[in-house]
Amino acid sequence: MAQQKNMQINEVKLFLDVAEQGSLTKVAAQRNTVQSHISRQITAFEKNCGGALFRRTGRGVVLTEFGQSVAQHVRLWLNETELLITHINQTAQLPMGQVRLGILPSTAHPLMTHVFTKLKNEYPNIVLNVREGQGGELDTMLETGAVDMAILFRHDKPSGLDETLLASASTYLVSSQANSHTTQASIPFNQLKDLPLVLPRSGSHWRSKLNETARSKGFSLNVQLEADSLVLQKNCLETNPNLYALLGFFSIDAELRSGSLYATKIIQPDLQRHVTLALPKQGQTTQAHRVVAGIIKETAKLWQGHLSPPV
Repeated sequence: MAQQKNMQINEVKLFLDVAEQGSLTKVAAQRNTVQSHISRQITAFEKNCGGALFRRTGRGVVLTEFGQSVAQHVRLWLNETELLITHINQTAQLPMGQVRLGILPSTAHPLMTHVFTKLKNEYPNIVLNVREGQGGELDTMLETGAVDMAILFRHDKPSGLDETLLASASTYLVSSQANSHTTQASIPFNQLKDLPLVLPRSGSHWRSKLNETARSKGFSLNVQLEADSLVLQKNCLETNPNLYALLGFFSIDAELRSGSLYATKIIQPDLQRHVTLALPKQGQTTQAHRVVAGIIKETAKLWQGHLSPPV
């Protein structure tokens, strides 16, 4: 019976992974298996549910209306089941279990690397499940219970008990070449007019803020490439000397130290973003959740409000 229960949990996790990724191929790659194996498991799960959960498209799969309903219910069931299992495991008073953390790409290293290393050394029974996303995506993950906590960008400092300020950062104009724009101490926002930019895709909170600021100055941003991936943005800068990005200092700290990127602070206005650790407004937190949240807060304090250790 225990084996059957475990199989049911794994089937539900697989279904939710495919629903979130929208691709059988991506899920197969993440699980180090072949797409056909994932497809067979999903087909069997659909049969057990009594109807089609996904509609196949040219780009992957999307949930049917029935699939959306099933996803909503099984996610709640899975959360409750995992909380119950974690609660039982914690009877030994040892923090253990999985902690699902949504993060911004710019916080992946060194912050998450440090947190993981500390957990391995001090709390080996806690397993991190880290998912990257943009601001709006992370908010949705947190609200739907897809993650247990999230590191977010906010335009205003947090005031509620469910969010803790980790760091604040201004915005910088970044390029792979040293020129009149990137060698001065600061640059007014209106001087970004006509500069070729790589920015996050339209619809993100940060992109909307940038567009609104440009409109208030009487121009539109010259966007040459839309890319949410921080790694892709920086790679494009390094291979296209005439391209610029608008990034926080902490996301380019290593490149500035190595000299592969150059940056100048944007002023008038000073576009500050605040990095926060957000917990669900509702829902039970486990001992493992509290340990991970504590390590993140302690690390930000130790690093004096930055997302990388002081030099």
